[in-house]
Amino acid sequence: MNRDVSPLIEASELLPMVAERTVRVIDASWYLPSEQRYPLAEYENAHIPGAVFFDIDAVCDRSSPFPHMLPTTPQFEVALGELGIGNQDAVVVYDGSGMFSAPRVWWMLRIFGHDNVRVLNGGLPAWIAAGGEVANVHVDNPETITATTYRSTFRPAMVTDIDTVWQQLQQGVVQVLDARAAPRFKGEQPEPRPGVRCGHMPGAINVPFKQLLDAKGRMMTPRTLRSRFEEAGVDLEKPIITSCGSGVTACVLALGLYCLDREDIAVYDGSWSEWGSCGDYPVETAS
Repeated sequence: MNRDVSPLIEASELLPMVAERTVRVIDASWYLPSEQRYPLAEYENAHIPGAVFFDIDAVCDRSSPFPHMLPTTPQFEVALGELGIGNQDAVVVYDGSGMFSAPRVWWMLRIFGHDNVRVLNGGLPAWIAAGGEVANVHVDNPETITATTYRSTFRPAMVTDIDTVWQQLQQGVVQVLDARAAPRFKGEQPEPRPGVRCGHMPGAINVPFKQLLDAKGRMMTPRTLRSRFEEAGVDLEKPIITSCGSGVTACVLALGLYCLDREDIAVYDGSWSEWGSCGDYPVETAS
């Protein structure tokens, strides 16, 4: 992707692209179980015309005990091919919350070498507010997907694992940014997953992902993003790893940092689901 192009796209810009079919659109909606929202059902009822549904709980490493871990390269290639997405396609990803799970699929596409991908700023709500129509698979004739052969190039530097995170924390060579809400970070609120300890990694910095968004679920301007990170105590010139509950909103932080020209961010895929489950790794509480 041309780095002069923002990783975000506004609904007003996307409207003619969808009408002219010059872009492939992915609905990457995913919700926490506590929200009692069902992404596939919502997609079937209302989605951007021509969009395909990407299920992060299906396109994942099924052998892992942790949720929606990165799939293998062959898995990802098959999934993209079945969705009819080709290597040369321009892709826009969105979700039903505004800015929640779409950055996860943006990151996945990029880690497998697909740079021509952007995130719809404000998601489906922004699309509807801009006058965009929605399609319903029960009413409209669903489009036939023509399968493709997708080939990827994996970028290992964009993801990291628990041992590397712990080693780099001990060495003091990296900043770990935790995107969870402050009560969870401080250990004041129980974790939503059974058997997961409360608290945070020693030395981690809390940057709740919602602090990067406005009331409509849109990413803040670069100037405001920079202020939010710096106010949290982040040195934007030093190495950064992002983390969260299960590797989803860590990608919101990664996207926000990408908007500040930080393309070298690694996401800790296992995030707190893994760290909080493993008794061999220390946990801190409070700020």
